Amino acid sequence: MATSIWFWVGFNAFVLLMLALDLGVFHRRAHEVKLKEAAAWSAVWVTVAMLFNLAVYVYAGPQAGLEFLTGYLVEKSLAVDNIFVIALIFSYFAVPSIYQHRVLFWGILGALVMRGAFIGAGAYALERWHWVIYVFGGILLLTGIKMAVRRDEAVDLENNVVVKTARRWLPLSARYDGQKFWTVENGKRVATPLFLVLLLVEFTDLVFAIDSIPAIFAITKDPFLVYTSNVFAILGLRSMYFLLAGVVHKFVYLKYGLSMVLVFVGGKMLLLDVVKVPTAVSLAVIATLIGGSIAASLWTARGRAAQGATPAPAVH
Repeated sequence: MATSIWFWVGFNAFVLLMLALDLGVFHRRAHEVKLKEAAAWSAVWVTVAMLFNLAVYVYAGPQAGLEFLTGYLVEKSLAVDNIFVIALIFSYFAVPSIYQHRVLFWGILGALVMRGAFIGAGAYALERWHWVIYVFGGILLLTGIKMAVRRDEAVDLENNVVVKTARRWLPLSARYDGQKFWTVENGKRVATPLFLVLLLVEFTDLVFAIDSIPAIFAITKDPFLVYTSNVFAILGLRSMYFLLAGVVHKFVYLKYGLSMVLVFVGGKMLLLDVVKVPTAVSLAVIATLIGGSIAASLWTARGRAAQGATPAPAVH
C-alpha cells in the first residue's frame, strides 16, 4: 500500500484530536466510568475503526482491507490479557475508580509513542534483513507455548522491578492527591502513588508490545497498516477495560485461544518462504480461535452459575 506522508500526518492529527476531545471535553472532570458509558465508547471506537477499515478497502483494495481487519482483531484480542494485568495493578494500589480513566489516558498516550517507535524499528529491520522475520516468528511461537502451559501465579507487584526502581530513585508520597501525578509535601515536589501506577501501566504495555508487534507483522508488512491497526486497538483499550474488567475472570479459556493464535502467526512467519497463507484464511483461523475460546469460557461460566458453583478463577 503506497502511503503518502500526508496519510500519516492526517491520521495522527485525527488521533490527537480524538484524544483532546476525550480528555478535554468528555472527561474534563474526573468521574467513575460506568458500564453504560464504557459500552457507548467501545461502540464508538469499534465503529470508527471499521469505517477506517472500509476506507482502506475502497482506497487500497480488498487485500489491504483484510490485512487491517486481521491485524486489528489480533491486537484487540491480545489487549484483553492486558486488561487483566491492569485490573490487578489498580486493585493492588487501591486506585480510586474516578481516577482510573486518567491513568489509562496518559498510559495509552505513552503506549502510542512506544509502539510507533517499535513499529518503525521493526519495519526497518524487516526491510533490511529478511532473517528478522524468523526471529519474530520464533518469539511468537515460544510466547504462545509459554502462555498455554503457564499456571496461575500471584502477581508480586511489591517486588516488581519498576516499583523497586521508582521507590529507590523517585521521591514518592504515600497518599493520593486527587488526580495529580505530582504533589508538594513539606515544600518538596514528590510523585503520588498514581504516578507509580502510571509507570506500571506503561511497563505492562511495553511487555505486551513484544508479543503484539511481531504478531501484526505476521499479518502485513505495510507500516501504515501495522501502525493504524495498533492505534485503533489501543484507543479502544480504555473503554474496553471499564467494560470487561469486572467479567474478564470468566474468560477461563481465552489464554488458550490467544496462545494458539500466537503459535499460528509464529508458524506462519517461520514457514513464510515455504507456505503462503492467504490473509482471508488467517482472518478465519484467528476469528475462530478467539471466538471459540470466548464462547467456551462463557458456556462454562453459565454452566457453573446454573449449578450454583463459584466461577473458576481466570487462567492467565
